Amino acid sequence: MHYSLIVKLICEMLGTAILVLFGNGAVANVELKGTKGYHNGWLIIAVGYGIGVMIPALMFGPISGSHINPAMTIGLAINGFFSWSEVFPYVVAQLIGAIIGQVILYFVYLPFYKKTENTESILGTCSTISASGSYINGFITEFFGTFLLVLGAEFMLNSTDLKQTIGIGYLGLGFLVCTLVTSLGGPTGPGLNPARDLGPRIVHSLFPLKNKGNSQWSYAWIPVVAPIAGSIIAIFLFKQIY
Repeated sequence: MHYSLIVKLICEMLGTAILVLFGNGAVANVELKGTKGYHNGWLIIAVGYGIGVMIPALMFGPISGSHINPAMTIGLAINGFFSWSEVFPYVVAQLIGAIIGQVILYFVYLPFYKKTENTESILGTCSTISASGSYINGFITEFFGTFLLVLGAEFMLNSTDLKQTIGIGYLGLGFLVCTLVTSLGGPTGPGLNPARDLGPRIVHSLFPLKNKGNSQWSYAWIPVVAPIAGSIIAIFLFKQIY
């Protein structure tokens, strides 16, 4: 079935908003003082992001492809799998969705943002932070994490019997994200998605909270550039193999 670009963009916006709500919402539940999940561990965050990718894929995958990630959109276009005429609208829709998701999250957790004094905990509910303070380590983590995410997604969602396995592919994608956050999340978060990091970082910079701290804009280019580079190479490799 053919869907109009407007419908696809709405799906990308909603899907990215859901990703941010589920993923960053899990971080907020663990990091913000006074919540029911306060200090309950990294696994909750991993599950939040895994489900946050899987649910939009199940909802919108057949309509828009459920990229919900500018790195995926740009990587597909550069390798000839996606129309360049739709790249900019897709990326804008994804960024808007990420902002909407983070704004909703802000109001949901507002009482707990006010209680929290740790500025990195607050920023962590929005965007990635380099735990080591090394930009090089951050770039490496985001690059290889996104490389594995996109390569895995392409193989799982482009099987020879797509109609029968697409649901299993989306389920596998959710487990892949959960595993990546669990195994490679220590150094940066990770982001693996320019919209998921940049949109919420913009919202953080606008937070009317006296104890929110710095938005760390000097680091912000890494979770944008590294995932795009990782995605381009992953899809190129998939193209050569498949």
